[in-house]
Amino acid sequence: ISRAPLLGTAPVVVSLTTFGHRTASVHHTIESIGAGSVRPARLILWLDDEGVLADLPAPLERLRKRGLEIRSCPNYGPHKKQYPYAAMLPDHVLPLATADDDIIYPRHWLAGLLGAHRNDPRPIWCYRCHEIVLDDNGALAAYQQWRPCTTSNPSARHLPTGVSGVLYPPSMLDALREAGEGFLSAAPTADDLWVHSVALRSGHEVAQISAQQAFFTTIPGTQRGTLQRKNVKEGHNDRQAAALYGRSEMMVLRAAR
Repeated sequence: ISRAPLLGTAPVVVSLTTFGHRTASVHHTIESIGAGSVRPARLILWLDDEGVLADLPAPLERLRKRGLEIRSCPNYGPHKKQYPYAAMLPDHVLPLATADDDIIYPRHWLAGLLGAHRNDPRPIWCYRCHEIVLDDNGALAAYQQWRPCTTSNPSARHLPTGVSGVLYPPSMLDALREAGEGFLSAAPTADDLWVHSVALRSGHEVAQISAQQAFFTTIPGTQRGTLQRKNVKEGHNDRQAAALYGRSEMMVLRAAR
C-alpha cells in the first residue's frame, strides 16, 4: 500500500523479467529493490505476455504508479533481463543491474553492486559466480564440475550467475547490443553462458563482490518450472557451452587465471 517512489538518484538502471505463475509474485522482488538503501534511476520489468500487459495484476499497476516501467518485448526467455535494454539504446552511459524474479533482495543489494562498480568500473560485478574448469587437455569440463568462486579478483574464467544479481558496465551493454540475437540459436535457455561468451569476445572480466558467494531469500512457491533441471541436471548447459565457446574463446579461457 506504500506510495513511496521506487526510483532515486543512484546512477544505475535495474532490469528484470517474469513469466507464468511468477507474475503473481514478482511484485515482492520489485518492492524489495525499491526498499533498498539506494534506489535506481530506472526500474524496468520486461513482459512478453500480451494478456498480462493488457490487464496488469493490481500490485504491478500500483508499482507502475510509483515509477516502475513495464515494457513489452519478444519472448527471449531468460535473456529478457538484459538484452531488450541493451538493444534499446545506441550508446550506453549508465550500468545495468539485473535481478531474478524469485528473490527478496536485501537493502544493501544495489548499493553493493554500485559500490563495486565505482571502485573498479571495468569488470562485470556479481554476488555469485562460478569458476569455469578446464580438463587436463584444456577443454571445458562438464558444467557440474565448475566450482563456486572463492575470490573477488576479476577473471575471464568467472561465470556470473544471475540469481543473486549482476551489474554490467556500459561497455558490456554495448557489446551485448552488438552481439544481437545469436543467443536464440546458440543458448536459448542459458543467458549466463551467452553473456559470458560475449564478455570473453569483448574483453570483459567478471568479479564476485566478495570471496564468498551470496545467497538471498527465495520467494516461497516460485520454484516450479525453473531451468535448473533442464540446464544442469539434463545437460543442456554443456550443449549450449559447446556451441558458444569456440577456438578464440577457449584461447582466452586457457590464458586466464
